[in-house]
Amino acid sequence: MRPLCWSAVLLDGFDLVVLGTITPVLLSDKVWGYTPAVAATVSTAGLAGMTLGALTIGTVTDLIGRRRALLVAVAGFSFFTLLCAFAQSAGSFGVLRFLAGLGLGGCLPTAITLVTEYSPRGRNGGPTTLVMTGYHVGAVLTALLGILVIPSLGWRAMFVIGAAPALVLLPLMLKYLPESPSFRREVSKRGLEPVKSLLRPEFRRSTLAFWVTSFMGLLLVYGLNTWLPQIMREAGYPLGAALSLLLVLNLGAVAGLLLAGRIADKVALRPVTLGWFAGATITLALLSIRLPSVILYAVVLLAGVFVFAAQVLVYAYVGRLYPAANRATSLGWTAGVGRLGAIAGPILGGALLSAGLAFPWGFYAFALVGGLAAISVSVVERRSAVVVASD
Repeated sequence: MRPLCWSAVLLDGFDLVVLGTITPVLLSDKVWGYTPAVAATVSTAGLAGMTLGALTIGTVTDLIGRRRALLVAVAGFSFFTLLCAFAQSAGSFGVLRFLAGLGLGGCLPTAITLVTEYSPRGRNGGPTTLVMTGYHVGAVLTALLGILVIPSLGWRAMFVIGAAPALVLLPLMLKYLPESPSFRREVSKRGLEPVKSLLRPEFRRSTLAFWVTSFMGLLLVYGLNTWLPQIMREAGYPLGAALSLLLVLNLGAVAGLLLAGRIADKVALRPVTLGWFAGATITLALLSIRLPSVILYAVVLLAGVFVFAAQVLVYAYVGRLYPAANRATSLGWTAGVGRLGAIAGPILGGALLSAGLAFPWGFYAFALVGGLAAISVSVVERRSAVVVASD
């Protein structure tokens, strides 16, 4: 079950980085009259689709089951990603990105829900962070593909490659992916009750705090992955070095997930999540300084360690706080509201690039966002809510 969920999350990792790898090419070649503003609009379209997909599919998952929702999400994302390779204008490209986002938005919350509900007692963050390594393995592979594939086959080949895994993954999921036992026990709960329950008095404060934190966390994740190569080019680095920094950023993310999960299993999710957002704030602030190459790569690696694992720890925290009846809904809405931050990140980066302020002001802005995320997660109620064991 976990390898299948890991593979589904890997698709999200592909989508996270693919625009960052092709945007410099679209801009330099003036494909469809591409500008930073157009790039931000296309990115926003895809993220808007993910937002709507997470808000709706996450809730539907608590009604029809985790297995069906994940199958539909993977199939929809892969089909429309393939069509992106044949887009003939920036407008059609943006529409296809939106439609692909609808499917992709349901992948992450549904996969995390399944993994959480099959996790043993006492595992606070390890299973979630482990499956989320797929997210950044996908990002790393996509960054590598961008370096190897784009010069020889062109940017369109990236979307054909991104859709191809579904040919293997969907048949395997149909045969081997189980339904959650927790969902089967809660299957009688219908309607909008899971949504309403998120704002009940016992959950309201934590729900709102998680939403704000997820907004800030995904603003960082998507802002950096969309614009880091271009920001570094603005700082004077060649395209190859800029893409290499994107690769290093996501290699750091994989290491950060493994480390954060082990620490969270031994300590607790709250202090580890706070510490990771604090680390993100510090490393992002350091990137505003012109550093020697070796130190720059080390700081980018550390930024990857902290930025991405911090957001995943939020998902793990949510998965442990809410009961089975509304767990997928809570994860879907946390991811969905967070996608608004994912929209804001590329817009912020695009605005700074258009104004000629991307370096160093982009990193000042990202560091501030990391600090706000640390503050918002500290508002989550200090109560023992590891409800998985009682599901």
